[in-house]
Amino acid sequence: MSLRQYQQMKEGRGFVAALDQSGGSTPRALSLYGISEDKYASEEEMFDLVHEMRSRIITDKAFDSTKVLAAILFEQTMDRTIEGQLSADYLWREKGIVPILKVDQGLEKEENGVQLMKPLDRLDALLERAKERHIWGTKMRSVIKKADKEGIRAIVKQQFDVGRKIQARGLVPILEPEVDIHAKDRKKIEEILREEILEELKSIPESQPLMFKLTLPVEPDYYREIIEHPSVLRVVALSGGFTREEANEQLVKNRGLIASFSRALTEGLAKDQTDEEFSRMLEESINSIYEASIT
Repeated sequence: MSLRQYQQMKEGRGFVAALDQSGGSTPRALSLYGISEDKYASEEEMFDLVHEMRSRIITDKAFDSTKVLAAILFEQTMDRTIEGQLSADYLWREKGIVPILKVDQGLEKEENGVQLMKPLDRLDALLERAKERHIWGTKMRSVIKKADKEGIRAIVKQQFDVGRKIQARGLVPILEPEVDIHAKDRKKIEEILREEILEELKSIPESQPLMFKLTLPVEPDYYREIIEHPSVLRVVALSGGFTREEANEQLVKNRGLIASFSRALTEGLAKDQTDEEFSRMLEESINSIYEASIT
């Protein structure tokens, strides 16, 4: 693991860009960018288009390490090139941005109020390829919809179990037990989630820290104890369906929490914008998320 990358993730001022839309979320991302589903005839064409979108973002002058600490990539993005270099190499060598890989393979059907990750049957091979492509860390998502203690405990256990496997391969895992922002009992969900995370953290040594990606909490500073835990490198926040303005307003109320926005980051970007218009919109987005992350 690069010490420079580790220090950047631990102490850097800025945020983590989430550019890892995949599978079912890709058509939505392209639609928001101005590319409707009738513009591509196959999955391959769809992923070509989303890679063009991501490359346009990553190569833009506004997208650099003065404000963006890291970028989370989809597996196909990791395997593709940007300006002749593998995506992770371009990010680090040309931009000084730490490359992270989304490793989950989607979600199971809801049970006990949660959606666990599908079995990660390809994890070992994927991690090996990630290391060959100079990926620093990983991210994996599951979703909590109801305040079911059994379900939430299962989510947290699965996240930590997979996280330990990732640590054993020399990568830093980001655990993402997302809370559905539309859940009626969201505050109770967060109470159970915090309790379960803190219990599991008792078994994580300070020498092998991990990260979390958590939904912005109902109560400001609610995850402060996790943020300050000696076995936690950093905690980042997902926008979870909030607009950029809403997400930023909530983020500034949570000390030590930084952004890892996806939809909120790309909000307002469009394929038919001129390069100047695109760059201006991206810069405005990055600046606002950066300011909310360092407050």
